[in-house]
Amino acid sequence: MLLAPLLALALVSTGVFAQDGGYPPPPPQGVGGPPPGAGPDNAHYAWADVLRVDPVYGVARTATPTQQCYDQQVVQQTPSNKGIGTVLGAVVGGVLGSTIGHGRGNTAATVGGAVVGGAVGNSVASGGSTTVSNQTVCQPGTQVSEQRQIIGYDVEYRYHGDVYMSRLSYDPGERLRVRVSVSPAD
Repeated sequence: MLLAPLLALALVSTGVFAQDGGYPPPPPQGVGGPPPGAGPDNAHYAWADVLRVDPVYGVARTATPTQQCYDQQVVQQTPSNKGIGTVLGAVVGGVLGSTIGHGRGNTAATVGGAVVGGAVGNSVASGGSTTVSNQTVCQPGTQVSEQRQIIGYDVEYRYHGDVYMSRLSYDPGERLRVRVSVSPAD
């Protein structure tokens, strides 16, 4: 009869070790165990007191396209028709010369009138016409401006009596939430 209680005790003790792999169960939270909210990596969150916040400045460059415009006088010359003026002047001069001269002088007057008329027609036609107008001329450019701006904050804070320094992208105010991770030092 003594064998049954001993057998039961042996089964119960073997079952406990098989169930948890031979390790004692973890202590309840707050009594030597991980703090409340700690994850499987032995980390938790806490609050640190901010001692000092210094803004960190950088220079931002911006390029703005610009355009500089001004009025400019433009002179345009209309091309002349020298050939037409010369021919037309020669014909008119030849007709006038033939009406003035008689006989053999008629031929000389016609030729002379054509030559003089051609020369006059050529000089009249070679002048052409000139037009002066104003045109707006624009040239593209770029204006570069530099501006100082805050690119981050150097924050000095105290957690459990120790002082730390970090660069953050924001101003944390009077308190800073920190992630505390504890692991054995090997």
